[in-house]
Amino acid sequence: MSALTLPLVPLGTGGPSVGAQGLGCMGFSEFYGPSAQTQAQETLRAALDAGVTMFDTADLYGHGENEVLLGPFVRADRERVFLATKFGIVRQPGRRTWNQVRGDRAYVRQCADASLKRLGIDTIDLYYAHRRDPSVPLEETVGAMAELVQEGKVRHLGLCEVTGPELRAAHAVHPITALQSEWSLFSRDVETSAVPAAAELGVAFVAYSPLGRGLLTGALPDTGELSPDDARLTMPRFTGEHARTNHALLDTVRTIAANHAATPAQVALAWLHRQSRVHGLTVLPIPGSRRSARLRENAAAAALTLSEADLGALEPLAAQVAGTRYTDMSTTATARE
Repeated sequence: MSALTLPLVPLGTGGPSVGAQGLGCMGFSEFYGPSAQTQAQETLRAALDAGVTMFDTADLYGHGENEVLLGPFVRADRERVFLATKFGIVRQPGRRTWNQVRGDRAYVRQCADASLKRLGIDTIDLYYAHRRDPSVPLEETVGAMAELVQEGKVRHLGLCEVTGPELRAAHAVHPITALQSEWSLFSRDVETSAVPAAAELGVAFVAYSPLGRGLLTGALPDTGELSPDDARLTMPRFTGEHARTNHALLDTVRTIAANHAATPAQVALAWLHRQSRVHGLTVLPIPGSRRSARLRENAAAAALTLSEADLGALEPLAAQVAGTRYTDMSTTATARE
């Protein structure tokens, strides 16, 4: 399959039009091993050339350095780049792990101002609450975010890892443009309540880790070969017997990919694009490509059409996946379903 220019899709009812696939930028700074900054800039430009217009970051990534990295790129083509960033996960300087979530009004405002400064822009296109703070009413968090819209610091609001009822409660305070949660062939918990609520409310669904953190590419090495600073070494799906079980599930994906002269990653992304029609809402995957060649390969998945037989073969995979997404699932929507 060749690369293509992505079609535009609406980011929710009445929302802006963006490329049908976004780019998750976290890996440019950390979590999945070393990444050269020159390579990052090359991939960012290749993304824009391929029709990717939505770029996803967070104040968490690289302790803010990911936003600093993106700043010059965003400013150089501000009219075409749709910039999404997040707040809410508190991380101590010098530490990879985090153990606190904040959604109080003062923290929302503090984080927005800090992100704007690091990015060097006046307005954030899409501002997400990265996780729900259980000690603060969701209405307070969204209310503070709505103030940022009124002040012109933010254009659109989003939430990450919330349930359907939580999304409805937030939407009643201020329109939510996008819900971002993990959704892939191997992670379908969101279909319980979040996806139906998003479809009902006209909220776009932004799917993070659409390739299962690399597992669905079919090219991930054994866990022992990953970089020592690779965060996947701490995740249950990538360790021991769980890893062996999950790698075996890829045989089905590989077979379908071969039948289409495609890659396993393209099949996984094409499956997500198909969910837009299945569930009646915009579904926008944001794979975290770090190389321009992989970026173009992923973008080409938007043109891949899976047959009903393909979809039937893929349907049971998620139920067979071994291990949870994270070691601690307490901050995810899954824990509150």
